Amino acid sequence: MTHRFRNLLSAAGATIVLAGAAHAEDVTMRFLASHGSIAAHELAQELGYFEGTGVSVESIGYAGGGPESLFALASGDVDIGSAATSAVLNSIASGNDFVAAYPSNGINDEVQSIFYVLEDSPIHSIEDIAGKTIAVNTLGAHLDYTVREALHSVGLPQNAANLIVAPGPQLEQVLRSKQVDIAAFGYWQTTFEGVARTQGGLRAVFDDTDILGDIAGGFTVLRRDWADEHSEAAKAFIEKSALALDYAREHPEETREIMARMLEERGENPEVAQYFAGYGIREGGLPVERDVQFWIDVLVREGALSEGQLDVSDILLVTGEEEKTDKGSGA
Repeated sequence: MTHRFRNLLSAAGATIVLAGAAHAEDVTMRFLASHGSIAAHELAQELGYFEGTGVSVESIGYAGGGPESLFALASGDVDIGSAATSAVLNSIASGNDFVAAYPSNGINDEVQSIFYVLEDSPIHSIEDIAGKTIAVNTLGAHLDYTVREALHSVGLPQNAANLIVAPGPQLEQVLRSKQVDIAAFGYWQTTFEGVARTQGGLRAVFDDTDILGDIAGGFTVLRRDWADEHSEAAKAFIEKSALALDYAREHPEETREIMARMLEERGENPEVAQYFAGYGIREGGLPVERDVQFWIDVLVREGALSEGQLDVSDILLVTGEEEKTDKGSGA
């Protein structure tokens, strides 16, 4: 059944119809932060976008990756999860009744996951990664599935490369010390990627845009029962977070300054904020159906899902499809 929040956008302006929503309750939404970055809902709160809505967000620790965030959401330890689309779909297929609120990050020519090797490495193409060791931040999420898709694109088995887990702050170290052949810096880790790149001695082999095109990389996720129980809060949360995504795209320098201050306040290195490349999300901050359907098709192809098991309309709370259709109608 299509979720009742879907299509809350005006066809003319493609903005969420939430501005006049009543402030029904005060809700604090707990989440796990990511090292070296801030989520759009964190930025929204810092910008004061949640004022008057009754919504506030609170970090209660860190997540090592999307799957850990989803585990915490499923257990009720947090109210906001965040993970790669593939991980979200796998979690839903496993029985978790989650809904996708807004795209946490996307990939395009400016913001992307990059697979680096040392400059003198013999690895020069996707074909060359077979049998090699690749460091990723977590298994079962975006980088894992990007490697699978890359191998599939050149006719190699999806398990032809060996993946090991290394936290974002250690990706450069494990590559330079030759513990791995390749280090994959995720689209949400542009801060760490920027630091590594400026040190020199590295060479990019491929990026996820080469494999996937422009697409949302992951989603901020809510439990469906929570969204139903706190419908006004859920609406405000999506609207204001989407506004923050637009703010970051329109004001990159100011966003880096805010990020540096926030990272310093939570005891992280504020210098990495200068390398923040943005969230990579299209104007309006909302998903389109391909962002999810692409990965449903991949998982069906791999046998992880059966045909028709998941439907995009049941997963996305709102979409930007109206904007896409409206703009394309005169073509």
